[in-house]
Amino acid sequence: MKNFGFGCMRLPKDGDKVDYVEFTRMVDAFLETGFTYFDTAHVYIGGQSETALRDCLVKRYPRSAFQLTDKLSGSCFQKEEDILPFFQSQLDACGVDYFDYYLMHAQNATVDKKFTATRAYEICSQLKAEGKIKHLGISFHDKAAVLDQLLTKHPEIEAVQIQFNYVDYEDASIQSRQCYEVCRAHNKPIIVMEPVKGGSLVNLPAEAQTVLSDLHGGSNASYAIRFAASFEGVMMVLSGMSDLPQMNDNLSYMKEFQPLTPAEFDAIAQVRDIYWRQDLVPCTGCRYCVDGCPKQIPIPELFTCLNALKQEGFDYAQTMAYERATEGKGKASDCIRCGKCEDICPQGLRIRRLLETVAARFEAAV
Repeated sequence: MKNFGFGCMRLPKDGDKVDYVEFTRMVDAFLETGFTYFDTAHVYIGGQSETALRDCLVKRYPRSAFQLTDKLSGSCFQKEEDILPFFQSQLDACGVDYFDYYLMHAQNATVDKKFTATRAYEICSQLKAEGKIKHLGISFHDKAAVLDQLLTKHPEIEAVQIQFNYVDYEDASIQSRQCYEVCRAHNKPIIVMEPVKGGSLVNLPAEAQTVLSDLHGGSNASYAIRFAASFEGVMMVLSGMSDLPQMNDNLSYMKEFQPLTPAEFDAIAQVRDIYWRQDLVPCTGCRYCVDGCPKQIPIPELFTCLNALKQEGFDYAQTMAYERATEGKGKASDCIRCGKCEDICPQGLRIRRLLETVAARFEAAV
């Protein structure tokens, strides 16, 4: 099986809706190249990811032509009795009778308590016995020690999806390397998410860009995705592609995948050091924080503004970008410090404190 998957969290948009024309082109190109793995969740794009897959993939191809992964997200159920109806609603939304992989979504030490109390693993194991789930897994956002505890507690887990990219490889909060090593110790196949870190490894600082350009090889994304795919035990690398040019670039080097060379690994290490010297906010733009924000603050967009300021210095264009991002929405200073954003952030960001920095940097200049 080829180890490249289509992550459907950042699909092409036409206004607030998924662009079906572009997405259909992408689905066709992906399958024509020989890849088959699609990843979604109900919480992606407000439910549109699932229904877009139904309309652009499931209705147009035989079920044997693709693999489909969906997830049980903690925000979508409150008690044990909610799980089976929610699961059925996902099958209906996607237009399928079973999922190839079904993941306990965004697991960490806190979320596991809810999944344990509601018998989520037992219920999904029964669904697997009924043939409605082919493989049961987890997606994970926490420290490696917690992952070790989860995999020991739940030997029924068949695959683990972790955030894994060259910037987070030795990061103390993400612990990509350590989580990878735990998966290997438990002999669990690994699914990689965020190999390009929400796109931030495409638009690199100038100094880092020079390092990669001197290799005279592929795109910035190619080095990031090939880095993740170069590790043993990686079953699948997901890419959240948003348009056909991005997909064509990814397909160009993954259809005949070659691991990174020693020279390329050395260059990636240099880029990693340069990246961290920038002291950027490591937001991947997943937007989980926005969905629950009572003040509708566009948090990822505001962090993009702050990162641009750190990279380029203050100028009027960034002020205008901040005004555009907050038009009709909450400003950074509107934060009421409820903490909902921090509870759900996969990166463990101290969002409330960062919003104070954003307000101080931008709102005083507006």
